Amino acid sequence: MGPLGLYSVVVLIWGSTWIAIQYQLSVGPELAVAYRFVLAAVILMAWCVIRGLPMRYSLRDHVFMAALGVCLFSLNYVLIYIASAHLTSGLLAVVFSTIVIMNMINGAIFFKRRPETRTLIGAAIGLGGISLVFARDLAMFDLAAGGSVGLLVSLAGSYIASLGNMASARNQARGIPVLQANAFGMMYGSILLIGYILATGIPFTFDTSPSFVAALIYLSLFGSVLAFGSYLTLLGKIGPDRAAYSSVMFPVVALLLSTWFEGFVWNSNIVLGVGLTLLGNIVILTKRMPKPAVIAMTTTAEATGGTNPTATPCEAKARQSFLSDGG
Repeated sequence: MGPLGLYSVVVLIWGSTWIAIQYQLSVGPELAVAYRFVLAAVILMAWCVIRGLPMRYSLRDHVFMAALGVCLFSLNYVLIYIASAHLTSGLLAVVFSTIVIMNMINGAIFFKRRPETRTLIGAAIGLGGISLVFARDLAMFDLAAGGSVGLLVSLAGSYIASLGNMASARNQARGIPVLQANAFGMMYGSILLIGYILATGIPFTFDTSPSFVAALIYLSLFGSVLAFGSYLTLLGKIGPDRAAYSSVMFPVVALLLSTWFEGFVWNSNIVLGVGLTLLGNIVILTKRMPKPAVIAMTTTAEATGGTNPTATPCEAKARQSFLSDGG
């Protein structure tokens, strides 16, 4: 699958997971995330074994796969859930979208990767758009009453997720396939989550209702296995900075689905904000059109300032076009 297909899969799945998450609220958020990634790790590990994929890697590679799991499949989620107690979902979406900038900075630090000008411009447009969409949440933000804690914790969670992106980029550069890296990463992340739950004394509860189980399967198989696999593959193809722009698009898809399922009412700010977000998407993902190469068709006589009386009409037309274009 090409970059555009991978990008579409990521945005559509992660933009729709909020529906499934609504059915997971019957248990604590830490437990919901733990169940999600434990099941996802089991699915990936079983798939790797069934397919006979290579699973032996060096200790150093396992360290970086563990870093991937800790940063992208566990700790970042715990911090975002903690922040959600102090911030609105809209403000969380705005904060998390700053991972685009964080990936640019971390890419420059760890990989000496200089972001393209069009990526910087597109990111600025997109972040401005998503901020406009949630302008009301931003206006209501108060540093008092836990707001400052929520902001700092959510920024920390976003930055840790960015470090997970860097770990994935390193693993792919080492030739570790995304499938195996995610399988080990989710396993290590699940171990950390379970350790956190045990350390904090959160009681283990499980909802056996069909809606909870169906949501868990969707979040594990689609939201984790397929979406993370597509996202990290995309990251390896187009770079962390451009891939991370998908985080700006998730809320847009969520708003569209909310309009359909919940009767969400749009206003001028949201329309303009979504328009800017889509424009940023176009700027970042479209490739610059290469300048057409112009070949001067000359002969020895032309090279010395003479003319070529034997030039064919096509050659003459090509030379005239070249000269008229400033060649």
